[in-house]
Amino acid sequence: MSGHSKFANIKHRKEKSDAARAKVFTRLGRELMVAVKHFGGDPSANSRLRDAVAKAKAGNMPNETIDRIIKKAAGNAADVNYESITYEGYGPGGVAVIVEALTDNRNRAAANVRNAFTKGGGNMGTTGCVSFLFDEKGLLAVPREEYADEESLMLLALDAGASDFTAEDDYFYILTEPDGFSGVRETLERENIPLFSAEITKIPQTGAKLSDPEDVKKMNKLLDLLDEEDDVQNIFHNWES
Repeated sequence: MSGHSKFANIKHRKEKSDAARAKVFTRLGRELMVAVKHFGGDPSANSRLRDAVAKAKAGNMPNETIDRIIKKAAGNAADVNYESITYEGYGPGGVAVIVEALTDNRNRAAANVRNAFTKGGGNMGTTGCVSFLFDEKGLLAVPREEYADEESLMLLALDAGASDFTAEDDYFYILTEPDGFSGVRETLERENIPLFSAEITKIPQTGAKLSDPEDVKKMNKLLDLLDEEDDVQNIFHNWES
């Protein structure tokens, strides 16, 4: 598909370096631990944990690592002290940015996220300042090179309750409402459909363009600084890069 994609800012490239993979695994592990703490360590009775497991598997986390994290969290639930915090703000040129964090130190997380916004030529705003520009959706990506039957996949997904299906150059994208995500994902898994990613995400309603090269440089710096923060789990923006 030519032109801008509403999925353009969703990272679908597997992390290659050991350091990058370790950071991804750390973030996925936190999601698993928080799911266990709040809803229990049995995936069959914990839909949030099932979704976290699916996301971890799509991120190439080994099954034995997933099992070890779940067992550890179940045995030490009182020691899992991460809280979920969402920050909103603006990047250069008014680009909307949402940052989701899981942290054991609220003050540290807020200071570091604010610092990243400042150094990246943006500013952190108040709660709700940009979230209305995004729709929360379940998103599943199926790689074309591993599953090429577009029609059968589309019918399967829509019959399972998906709200939208988009075919692009490298991936089929399946969108769901948040409460329908688990059902659609489980249907695809039962049919052994390969999933490159599976998560609840935020899709921008409209895109923002940056024409000034300096703004582009600053925006990339902002995203890099946020990505380097250990407390940051997810970053969403509407920049049409």
